Amino acid sequence: MKERLQKDMISAMKEHDKTKLDAIKLLKAAIQMEEINNKTQLTDEKIMEIIVKQIKMRKDAIEDFKKAKRDDLIKKYNEEIDVLNKYLPEQLTKEEIEKIIDEAFDNIKPTSKNDMGKIMKEISPKLKARANMKMVSEIIQDKLLNI
Repeated sequence: MKERLQKDMISAMKEHDKTKLDAIKLLKAAIQMEEINNKTQLTDEKIMEIIVKQIKMRKDAIEDFKKAKRDDLIKKYNEEIDVLNKYLPEQLTKEEIEKIIDEAFDNIKPTSKNDMGKIMKEISPKLKARANMKMVSEIIQDKLLNI
């Protein structure tokens, strides 16, 4: 993953693609900071977690920019999100997510909302970086209400 980021950064420099270059530089900085903090090389899975965090940070910032009516920054951050999404595995559809959740419900057989943690623990490894966990949480909550 790091090699791919390095190659993409070089190509963004050659193409004078400032948005792509900025997004990759910020991502590489976040990865490097995490490696320094943990004093270890990160696996591709950990790097994907960082990418998801970076996307989430940008989405949160976009909400703030909407309140401040900063369309220029909204556009820039949306473009950066598009760049970062290219490094994640293909996102699952809602139907695929619901299928995984249904399998977890069959295995765990929850009886109340208190079982949410057990279900999340079961499905998180399967959905990490492949689904919006906020949406996953909402789907699970709806299913728990209908037990």
